[in-house]
Amino acid sequence: MSKLEKLLREYGNHIAIPWQHGLAGAQRVIFIVYDKTDELRIRTRVDEFELTTKNAAHDWKLLDLSDSFPTWMAGLDYRENYFEAPEDIDGLLPQFVDTVVASVTDLLGQPDVTDQTVIAIMGIACLFGFAKVSEIVQRVAPHIRGRLVVFFPGEYENNNYRLLDARDGWNYLAVPITAHSKA
Repeated sequence: MSKLEKLLREYGNHIAIPWQHGLAGAQRVIFIVYDKTDELRIRTRVDEFELTTKNAAHDWKLLDLSDSFPTWMAGLDYRENYFEAPEDIDGLLPQFVDTVVASVTDLLGQPDVTDQTVIAIMGIACLFGFAKVSEIVQRVAPHIRGRLVVFFPGEYENNNYRLLDARDGWNYLAVPITAHSKA
């Protein structure tokens, strides 16, 4: 069985467990952790995660954040200036984070999203260097009604998540789904 098949199996086992009600938003977050080199393989099989979710009697909505930074950048009035002096954009990155948080929160707040809906987020690797996944998750957590599944290319060890195997990681209490251990 391949790593991705194991990952899908572990996700399926976890998502099929009856969901406990009354959890705080932060306790409703699931990180599907995989090697960064498997990003394209995960993307080609995301429909299997959707099918697994639906087979467990839950709804599924997918948000891909891959183009969020270039889309945001394209909307800036002085974007050409930032290409000439990229360091000047640092002061605007909190606005970018606000935009990402708003897009996730908007999806979480849609009328057809219930306490039985999985909101899945892909493309977080594209946020690397511009936004912290931990901040985004913490800010959207109070709005989660069902489950928030984050496809996470990186590492998980001792409650520490490292996006793209970066040196710095953060400790977050999301449920980790990995190919090599039970959730």
